[in-house]
Amino acid sequence: MGVVRSNLKAIADKEGKSVRRIAKELPYRYETIRQMYNNETKQYPRDLLALLCDYFDCGISDLLIYEEGGNQDE
Repeated sequence: MGVVRSNLKAIADKEGKSVRRIAKELPYRYETIRQMYNNETKQYPRDLLALLCDYFDCGISDLLIYEEGGNQDE
């Protein structure tokens, strides 16, 4: 079975944006963004995905990556 992973860390790091800065500028709850940044999120809030897509001018497929045969705990 495959696994969905967050790619927020790579996108944010490329743009030079910290989790705290993203949370402040959106505005959105810091802890939720931190969890997504660290790939600890079990459920992705649709409103956050939309905000992040607008914020980084990207698509859902840039924020979330599907890996076949991946391990959920990695």
